[in-house]
Amino acid sequence: MPEERRVNLFRNGRNQALRIPREWEFEADEALLRLEDGVLTVRPVARERLLSWLASLEPLDVPFPDVDDSDLPPLDDPDV
Repeated sequence: MPEERRVNLFRNGRNQALRIPREWEFEADEALLRLEDGVLTVRPVARERLLSWLASLEPLDVPFPDVDDSDLPPLDDPDV
């Protein structure tokens, strides 16, 4: 059964705001608001992880070029 909590609304500049109870805080920096039939729904927006984003990309049709690394300094050379 969903939990319910009555909260006070207040003004923050020109915006109406509410405080989310600590135990319901989102682990996100952004939220998505949806207003449907007079019901406001708040959902956290998860940050897209790099690997998830890379997996969503289409494969490249162009082959990677050959790289001549003979003129590159050694990786352990501190005077780069």
